[in-house]
Amino acid sequence: MSSIKTKDGTEIYYKDWGHGQPIVFSHGWPLSADAWDGQMLFLSMHGYRVIAHDRRGHGRSAQPSQGNDMDTYADDLAELIEKLDLKDMVMIGHSTGGGEVARYIGRHGSKRVAKAVLVGAVPPVMANTANYPNGLPISVFDDIRKGVQADRAQYYKDLSGPFFGANRPGAKVSQGLRDGFWLQSMAGGVKGHYECIKQFSETDFTEDLKKIDVPTLLVHGDDDQIVPIDHSSKLTAKIVKHATLKVYPGAPHGLTATHQEQFNDDLLAFIKA
Repeated sequence: MSSIKTKDGTEIYYKDWGHGQPIVFSHGWPLSADAWDGQMLFLSMHGYRVIAHDRRGHGRSAQPSQGNDMDTYADDLAELIEKLDLKDMVMIGHSTGGGEVARYIGRHGSKRVAKAVLVGAVPPVMANTANYPNGLPISVFDDIRKGVQADRAQYYKDLSGPFFGANRPGAKVSQGLRDGFWLQSMAGGVKGHYECIKQFSETDFTEDLKKIDVPTLLVHGDDDQIVPIDHSSKLTAKIVKHATLKVYPGAPHGLTATHQEQFNDDLLAFIKA
């Protein structure tokens, strides 16, 4: 397996396929780089180099007790990018990974970045705060913590329903897709997953978003039950200077899988533009 060792000794697993302009992917909670397989295969077949890592505490990366916070996630990504000496890259983040991309640019700048794509992403901030009084109540995230602590295996099975919109009338979501979600989720560590909940819910990315100075595509489903669009992308579109918001009618949080063909086409068009 390909991996790097970060400054604090944590092993970060990554995939690196193909040649050409690098496309760097950051996955959502509680998944792994495998969540991007549909996009990585597609873009590698179109002449791009595709790279995706497992966040610390997730997937095949190490499960350290320390560093399960957004700053360290962004710094781990920066170490990988510098180790591979990636330039003129397109950064793509889904959900928590969208926050990771924003924090990377906020902390490390955009000198290596050509464009950014945030998909169903958590910025600017999910939870109700003084700056965002219309955010989701903290009780929503307390319930997630309870589910992960009590029986995370069952919690992840249940979560795959609203994640892919399988709980909607007439939904056509395969059992295999839901099983794959569960498999990726269970590969990670409970401590890293538990501590990540605070990071994706309470981190305020407003100042990071203000520093994004590259063309940015925001993609969001208007039936996202995990990261509601009104609390996230619609607000982010008003903060990022060069942002375009593309709304997928009826699409769920996991639209990269449920709307894979449409999303891949939009992604390729944006990268080429």
